[in-house]
Amino acid sequence: MSVSLSVAAHTNVGKTTLVRTLLKRDIGEVADRPHVTELAERHTLIDTPQGDVLYLWDTPGFGDSARLLKRLKNSGNPIGWLQTQVWDRLVDRPFFCSQQAFRNVRDESDLVLYLVNAAEDPSSAAYVEAELQILAWIGKPVLLLLNQVGPPRAREAEAADEARWAKRLAAHVRDQAVVTLDAFARCWVQEDRLLGAANALVDAARRDELERLRAAWRARNLEVFEASMRILSAHVAQTATDREAMPERLDPGALAQRVKGLFARNATRADPEVERAMGTLTKRLDERLRADTDRLIALHGLAGQAKQRILARAAGQFDVAKAADVAGTGLVGGVLTGAAGGLAADLSTGGLSLGAGMLIGAILGALGAGGAARAYNILQGQEDGRVRWSADFLAQRARAVVLLYLAVAHYGRGRGAWVEGEAPAHWPALVEEVVRERDAALSTAWAPAADGTTPDDLAPRLEPILAAAVRDALVRLYPEARAIF
Repeated sequence: MSVSLSVAAHTNVGKTTLVRTLLKRDIGEVADRPHVTELAERHTLIDTPQGDVLYLWDTPGFGDSARLLKRLKNSGNPIGWLQTQVWDRLVDRPFFCSQQAFRNVRDESDLVLYLVNAAEDPSSAAYVEAELQILAWIGKPVLLLLNQVGPPRAREAEAADEARWAKRLAAHVRDQAVVTLDAFARCWVQEDRLLGAANALVDAARRDELERLRAAWRARNLEVFEASMRILSAHVAQTATDREAMPERLDPGALAQRVKGLFARNATRADPEVERAMGTLTKRLDERLRADTDRLIALHGLAGQAKQRILARAAGQFDVAKAADVAGTGLVGGVLTGAAGGLAADLSTGGLSLGAGMLIGAILGALGAGGAARAYNILQGQEDGRVRWSADFLAQRARAVVLLYLAVAHYGRGRGAWVEGEAPAHWPALVEEVVRERDAALSTAWAPAADGTTPDDLAPRLEPILAAAVRDALVRLYPEARAIF
């Protein structure tokens, strides 16, 4: 058995863009002009071992909706048939395509996914009234999708828009519902909500089938989620265990001179070995960041790659970290803007007794903001110097990878190739909250990194903590996600 969903809308509202996002592959043509899609095209969205199939139809857009409504009401007579089947096909191709959208909805669909531009007022868009009358005349259930809503917003703002459109839709269509699903910035948990709303509207005979299809869709997305958490935990584990050696040995006097030179405002130059080690660690972090971002991009069915500019930006920030400028160094943290701060250096103490774990300072990078400055942990009893990432920076990386996941999980393929961007205004505070609640668990998990544990041993300790933080973030953004997890 099969269930068919037809995506219908006014021309150039974004039907094909949405279909690409849902299918996670490129189909049809997307262009900023009307009537790009001329014929209805059927695509398989998901199927099950039991033989259930969920079809998604990409249809031509409605054009002159008022004229189309009038013509459709007259199409039952011979003259009307001649106009719609012959004359319009030859002399008015866009209008003929609009008629094909109507026929697809009438003949093929179990449910209409009616896409609208959420930025428009439903009472002032002239075409909306005619198209709602067309949908009412067809008599199929309608699930209205609010598209082009911009960056992800708080749920309260979405609910207000949904209520406004639902009132207009209910005046014409009996079996209807409204959900927000922006083709550019939706999340997979919103797709699950779409299928749940669809199941409540389709004919009762189709509901068991659609529920099985929804379960298959959910299981596939959960597999992607779990694989994403493995990538994120491996990224943090590799960062926590990464270190760069400085092989020369120092006597206590040389160590004291080195530390004084690193932090004195009037020092003429930074320590070259520390600078080399910091630069090497930063380069490895950026390479790892781009590679792991690329893995997430591919895993979510997106196109494109993380850009080289991440590395260039981080490296450029680090080059200015000279000893004389320590207090003013701007080291930007946060995965969406690059990461290059938070080093801790374990320098050879020789016989100098500074106390194990004495904190000289820490490099802090605020997500998307300038960092403080570099500083080092001086640890007792080390034969060789080494530079590694500080505990403060690791805590920040945990926040950064949660933000990275949210960015990738919300990026619709119909938007085009992956492009880094700023996080929505309400995300950083949310991420800070869900990760801060797990800071103690994270600190305990990566503590063995100081003793030389391997990334393979550390990643499984981090994965359940990071996964719980991401699940919590998704549930707070979309309360309906609680049922998924």
